[in-house]
Amino acid sequence: MIATRFTEEFGIDTPIVCGGMTAVGTADLIAAVANAGALGFLTALTQPTPEALSAEIARCREMTDKPFGVNLTILPTINPVPYDEYRQAIIDAGITIVETAGSNPREHVEAFKAAGVKVVHKAVAVRHALSAERMGVDAISIDGFECAGHPGKDDVPGLVLIAAAAKKVGIPLIASGGFATGSGLVAALALGADAINMGTRFVASNEAPVHQNVKDQIVANSELDTQLVFREFNNTARVARNAISEEIVARSAKPGATFADVAELASGARGREQVLREGHMDDGMWWAGQSQGLIDSVESCQEIVDGIMAEAEQLIGRLGALRGDAVAATH
Repeated sequence: MIATRFTEEFGIDTPIVCGGMTAVGTADLIAAVANAGALGFLTALTQPTPEALSAEIARCREMTDKPFGVNLTILPTINPVPYDEYRQAIIDAGITIVETAGSNPREHVEAFKAAGVKVVHKAVAVRHALSAERMGVDAISIDGFECAGHPGKDDVPGLVLIAAAAKKVGIPLIASGGFATGSGLVAALALGADAINMGTRFVASNEAPVHQNVKDQIVANSELDTQLVFREFNNTARVARNAISEEIVARSAKPGATFADVAELASGARGREQVLREGHMDDGMWWAGQSQGLIDSVESCQEIVDGIMAEAEQLIGRLGALRGDAVAATH
């Protein structure tokens, strides 16, 4: 058993997290993650209304008696999102752990803390992590450049970013971006983190609510099969490489290009329907991290978590033995 500040302070069996994922973070996956001993986050905005979120929380509770949380991502949108209503639905449901991400979460952090909710904030830079810590969050999930989604503008990979954050952040630190194995967990702990966050790895699970073609594609892909899009629009995102992402990059590179030139291709609804639901892998943009190169099977969440923990404990034991051998050799 590996115990860290994170497992002790958040009451979780293993130092493994499944953060919020749009269209993927539903009760089907998150209950399975929780039952496996990790901490999963339902994705609030995957649900069309606050009332639907309340129903999804209830559904998740029917499937697990283990702790789970809810992700609330705050982003600029064309159509206003009633964030305060989603927030109240989370509080009224008695959720005790929330993951915030995106824009400045101060207003929401204050409300959650007043309600006794622990807050994990996702950050892509040390300066953002420190700002969130001053805001009063309980843990930081620090996203390295390898991650799926939005890695920010600094392009700092996890090997440096996690260690840099650990030097300055005083609260539990969750390493995110590029994690899928027990060796990754051990490396994160060595760099100063208290847990790892995995997204892409849990998409390639039996319980993930996506088409089998998506899971099989993640297994078939290598670490080279991602693409950075929207760089020209100051909103860098890492997605799976396919015909759509290639076309987005090509259109974006044209002089004077604007987001309107790629909006149809980048439509979230298109990706959810054509790729995640229907399994047409080249018909929409979908999210995946470089950790694809480390994933070679589709398994249950229990098998994924158990495999990672067994590998991590074996590695820690081997490293301890190496130190013992070195000490013996000096005497």
